[in-house]
Amino acid sequence: MSLKQQLQEDMKTALRNHDSTTLSTIRMALAAIKQIEVDERIEVDDSRFTAIISKMVKQRKESVRMYTEGGRNDLAEKEQAEINLLQQYLPKMLDDAEIEAEIQDAIASVGATQPSDMGKVMGVLKKTLAGKADMSEVSKKIKQLLA
Repeated sequence: MSLKQQLQEDMKTALRNHDSTTLSTIRMALAAIKQIEVDERIEVDDSRFTAIISKMVKQRKESVRMYTEGGRNDLAEKEQAEINLLQQYLPKMLDDAEIEAEIQDAIASVGATQPSDMGKVMGVLKKTLAGKADMSEVSKKIKQLLA
C-alpha cells in the first residue's frame, strides 16, 4: 500500500471515529497532494509524497515558533498536533551521529576540502537524506566541518 493510500485509509478511520483534528489534518495533506497532481498532471509516488509532507511539517514548525513568540500558545499547540500527526507518514529521522556519518562519507566521496565545495556535498546528501533529516541542520554541519 502506498503512503497516499495509507493516508486515505486513515482518513476513513478518522471519519468513523469522529476524530475531527486528525480528519482535518489528513484532508489538508490530501488537498496539497491533489493540488500537485492536478498542477503537474502526475500521480504522486512515495518519494514525492514524503517531500510534500516534509514541507508541510517544516511550515508548521515555523508557525509554532511564530505563534509561541506571539504568545498564542493555543494556536501553537494546534500546529504541534498537526506536526505530530504528519510525522507518522514520514520515514524515521536520523539521529545526529548517523547524519554526521553521512556527511563525512559525502565529503570523502566528492573530495571536499573547503567551504566552496559545499554545493557538491549537498548535492550528494539531498539524495540520501531526503525526508530523513532537516536539510538546514545538515547544511550548518557541513559548514562547520568544511570551515
